[in-house]
Amino acid sequence: MSELRDLYQDVILDHNRRPRNRGRLADATHHAEGDNPLCGDQVSLYLRIEDGRIAGVSFEGVGCAISTASASMMTEALSGLTLEQAHALYGAMIDMLTGDPLLAGSPSAEVGKLAVFAGVREYPARVKCATMAWHTLEAALAGRGEKATE
Repeated sequence: MSELRDLYQDVILDHNRRPRNRGRLADATHHAEGDNPLCGDQVSLYLRIEDGRIAGVSFEGVGCAISTASASMMTEALSGLTLEQAHALYGAMIDMLTGDPLLAGSPSAEVGKLAVFAGVREYPARVKCATMAWHTLEAALAGRGEKATE
């Protein structure tokens, strides 16, 4: 189990050190801001939606390793998904991170590589770090242009 935990930690640290899809998406059709005022994490999420699919996705922001890695890995997972698939992935991630730990089994296959965040549930203070980008995604998909706060 220690080797698996080390692998998960390595993946999160890699995405923190070298975030993927970081920067403003110039031709974004959807945008939202996320903020965790308790710790100072902030994220701006940019989406380009074409024909009901996420054709482009990027983020900007500052935050802890969990927050940055979550946003980075989220952008990789969302690219090319339909809006329905993106909403389903959001639900699966939020359930994995915040659902009842007594009822939780293994992370659903739907989350794929994002299962590396399953261990965050054991640290309640860090759950908001992992979910901030995902709540920002929901705000961006809704087109509300509002700030998602944790």
